[in-house]
Formats: sequence, structure tokens, C-alpha cells
Amino acid sequence: MRKPSVVCPLCENMQDLSEIAGPDQRVYYECGNCRLIFTAPDSLPSVEAEEKRYLQHNNGLHHRGYLKFLSRAVDAAEPFLFKGAIGLDYGCGPSPSLSVLLKRHGVDCADYDPIFFPEQPAGPFDFVFATECFEHFFSPAEELVNLNQLLRPGGFLVVMTSLWNSQKAFRNWSYARDYTHVSFYHAKTFNYICSHFGFRLAGGDRKRLIILQKV
Repeated sequence: MRKPSVVCPLCENMQDLSEIAGPDQRVYYECGNCRLIFTAPDSLPSVEAEEKRYLQHNNGLHHRGYLKFLSRAVDAAEPFLFKGAIGLDYGCGPSPSLSVLLKRHGVDCADYDPIFFPEQPAGPFDFVFATECFEHFFSPAEELVNLNQLLRPGGFLVVMTSLWNSQKAFRNWSYARDYTHVSFYHAKTFNYICSHFGFRLAGGDRKRLIILQKV
């Protein structure tokens, strides 16, 4: 049974929430309205804990595996990019790398991270990359409103986050073991996002990569 004070942080639903089992001791809820799985508010990490965890990541221009991972997003978005486009890496982490890759494509990209680069550029942007940051959102609805406002009409939002597909698989999902991962999206969650936050689905594999266009 859900706690009366629990509210879905994406659709604000309070009625159709189910407590489900996850791979650790945290409490998780699945929203029957938008299909978001999220951790209970008292399970959210502190800013200090988040920063400590992010600094442990072996990311950056020196790490070939990480650059190969980021290249998947750049390659998928390439049909939507153009020389002279201006973009933003939203949640770039302590070692910005995506902006460097994009410059090789003749595209300028600014960096933003709420912890490491907290001064958010104003925009509007032709594109925004959000690679491996959607799962860290405490308040997905607020973040999506912000992301939409950062984009010009017709601009693209490139998202990389692993999608869940069943409660059974979620119970043993290693992706959910990271204590900084607090919001988990189903393919149907992105249908909800499109219909309520001013986007349309423009591409991706609907497994880990989703490209949205601002309408």
C-alpha cells in the first residue's frame, strides 16, 4: 500500500501508486498513470552523497569506453544536427566530454551541471543532450519544463537512460542499485512526457536512447 503523502514526481498522481520491490533496501513506487518508477522521498541522496558518487565515475576524455558510449548519442542525433547549431550538455558531470565530441562535428555545445557547473546558460538552444541524467532527477516534471524552455521551437532533446520493462526484471536490475538513480522510465513514460510537456518522439531505440522534438 502506498503512503498517503506519496505523489508521483512526474504526473502528480496520488491515487494509482503501487509499492514495488527493487534490487536494494530502498522503497520504490510505480505510477499507474505515467509508468514512472521512483524512490520514496526519504530515500533520496544528499547533494554531498551525489557529488561523492559522481566523482567516483571513470568518465572523461581520457576514457575510451566512455567516449564510445557518448558517441552512440551523437551518432543517433547527427541527422538533426547542423553546422552552426548551438546546444547544451545538460548534466555534464565533473568532466565535460560531449561538448568536445560535438565540436568535431562543427557544433557548439555549452556545459551545465547542477553540482559541478551550476550556472545554467540561458538558451534557447537548437538541441540539448541529457545523457545518463534523467535517472538522477528528483523532480522530473520540473526538469522537463526547464528542458522544454531551454529549447527553441523544433529543437531536439536527446535522452540516454535505461528503460525498465517489467517489475520482475526491476527487482534484480543492477541499474537501480546505484543510490543516485532515483527515477526510472518505461517506454510508455515517454508517451506521457510527449503528450504533457510539449514534445514529440523523433527517434531513438526506445530502450536506452530517446530523441524528442519540441513542438
